Amino acid sequence: MFLQQLINGLVLGGAYSLISVGLTMSFGIMNITNFAHGTIYMLGGYAMYFLSTVLDLPFFIAVALAVLMVGLLGIVFERVVFKRVYEGPEINSLLISLGLLIFLENTALLLWGSEVVSVKAPFNNTMVSVFSAKITLQRIVVLISSFLIIAMLYYFLNFTKYGKSIVATAQDPKGAALVGIDIPRIYMSTFGISAGLAAAGGALLAPLFYVFPTMGSMPLLKAFVVVVLGGMGNVQGAVVGGFLVGIVESLGGAYISSDYKNAFAFVILIGVLLIRPQGIFGRNTKQ
Repeated sequence: MFLQQLINGLVLGGAYSLISVGLTMSFGIMNITNFAHGTIYMLGGYAMYFLSTVLDLPFFIAVALAVLMVGLLGIVFERVVFKRVYEGPEINSLLISLGLLIFLENTALLLWGSEVVSVKAPFNNTMVSVFSAKITLQRIVVLISSFLIIAMLYYFLNFTKYGKSIVATAQDPKGAALVGIDIPRIYMSTFGISAGLAAAGGALLAPLFYVFPTMGSMPLLKAFVVVVLGGMGNVQGAVVGGFLVGIVESLGGAYISSDYKNAFAFVILIGVLLIRPQGIFGRNTKQ
């Protein structure tokens, strides 16, 4: 029972980490609080439904294409919607992201209606034994895919020239510009990566849950919890926080009450912030 729920928590945590890393990148690099991030996660779910179930593409190809499609759409959002608000007050980007959230949710309602749709789960009929626990191969695939995507992002940010440029921009935008880094291009690509990560979470979880226009609301709230929990703008903190929230939610739902499973993340947040207000990996800026 415990091991079963632990694995389920890791599966959820992997998806939460992907969503939260995307959110923390847009905040840490562009200083944008993107309330539309949950709807981008929803677009990943619908893209997966169209590619996997409607077009009947293989699972991994469908996931890759869903990430690519929504990532490119994220670049469009950055160029058209967010580009002009970087220099203004933070409230401008917050309000414009809320407007984008409402627009995307209503567009999804117009295109697909309010009915839930299910995505084909090709590995759901195969059971895998992990010590005393039995779990579907589909969940194992989701977990391993999440780890691989996070590992690829870590390698990209730390061991590639362009990834290091993104990190440098996050640390000091003015200094990065002085050494020749193209800041607008960094912002554009960062938002595309952020959208792609959210889409990856939506695409990977789509076969395990239903897809519907407002499916991103609760994951968005949990992503904000994870971002604050791990430390604002800290990618490592977002990964650790995502897995922590997923595990606690799964174990709490199994051993305490499934009715309150969505509240456990906020209980963790309150507890951590009482002890460490800057988050687990956040820096204490108090002089």
